[in-house]
Amino acid sequence: MGAAGPTRGGFYNHFASKDALVDTVLAKAMADGIDNLDRAITAAQASGSDPLTERIDWYLSPEHRAGIEHGCPNASFAGDARRLDPAARARYAKGLAENLDRLTQTVHTSGLTEGERRARAIALFSEMAGALLLSRAVADADPALADEILESARTDLHNRTGAAR
Repeated sequence: MGAAGPTRGGFYNHFASKDALVDTVLAKAMADGIDNLDRAITAAQASGSDPLTERIDWYLSPEHRAGIEHGCPNASFAGDARRLDPAARARYAKGLAENLDRLTQTVHTSGLTEGERRARAIALFSEMAGALLLSRAVADADPALADEILESARTDLHNRTGAAR
């Protein structure tokens, strides 16, 4: 706060509580995450690329693993979401549901119903987020294992989706 200029008291007086501050941060992060996802899907479609392939490759990249502060808020807040106040937990759940809605739009497996496409998107995202979190957890202690986790998940997801690389 000293570097930014305001006093700590002035900053905290802006929010009704610490929970209100966390809720505001979470709301902004989730909105930014959805905007980033929408832009990535649109850009992939405009370039003739498969949005799902592009998303898998970006999500499970060393750059995303390292860029926690600018990465997916669903993964960044996953470990803490359960301990947040009810409003922030609801906001997290809403943001995750919106993310899954967008990801469902990128699943183009023929013969699947809308419900089956959503189930596929949930399974794909669960693997992506889990692999990202595990890779982040060991990145400093065992960089080779961290890379192996990302590569194994990327390969598995591409094989299961039939996504072109």
